[in-house]
Amino acid sequence: MDSVIRKALGLVLVFIAGMAHGQTSSAESDMLETTRHWLDQAVSSVRSSGSSALKMEVILGTLDSRLRLAPCNRVEPFLPPGSRLWGRTRMGLRCADGAARWSVFLPVTVKAYGLAWVIKGNMAAGSVLTPDDVMEAEVDWAEDSGAVVIDPALWVGQVATRGLVTGQVLRQGMFRPAQVFQAGAQVRVVAQGAGFQIMSDGQALSAGVVGQPARVKMDNGRIMTGVVLDTRTVKIEI
Repeated sequence: MDSVIRKALGLVLVFIAGMAHGQTSSAESDMLETTRHWLDQAVSSVRSSGSSALKMEVILGTLDSRLRLAPCNRVEPFLPPGSRLWGRTRMGLRCADGAARWSVFLPVTVKAYGLAWVIKGNMAAGSVLTPDDVMEAEVDWAEDSGAVVIDPALWVGQVATRGLVTGQVLRQGMFRPAQVFQAGAQVRVVAQGAGFQIMSDGQALSAGVVGQPARVKMDNGRIMTGVVLDTRTVKIEI
């Protein structure tokens, strides 16, 4: 990955050097060395957790052909605030040592190919995701800003928040925990404290979603809030 990005940005600086008349081979070499050092720092931001096996590809855009840049002894690459080397982005180049200071932006597309879960066939919003609904395929992780979800434990049994189409990559925000009971349902309440556990029955006053809080009315009329464990169990910490 490092070599691909370095080569691409190195070509950019050679191009910039050609536009800035009067550049020497030494100055050009200095610019390339500066870029290599900068990339050593910047490339680390490209790698996200669990993505070390990704194959990176950089596609460069072009500078505005109307630009007429003044000669520059030292060009510095930089990332504009809020941007990163991921997906469609832009890289800045500025003259740090020259008769006239200038700054330009170059469109850059960074692709990151790796294995991910993709939808086998169209699914309606509200559908429950199962292992049979997906398959592994090599895709561009950087095609969308949403984080790719690799661990099946994070999506199996979850509900699609919107319609999903064939080939779509599973990403955060595309699914949510399933609702397991409606308000009014009879539930089992597990009250747990330091060194004890009590089980009783109650009536749900709100819909139950696994891992989310739910309000329950106990047999004695008391209303309590606990965390939904499964299709009919609510756990209350005392």
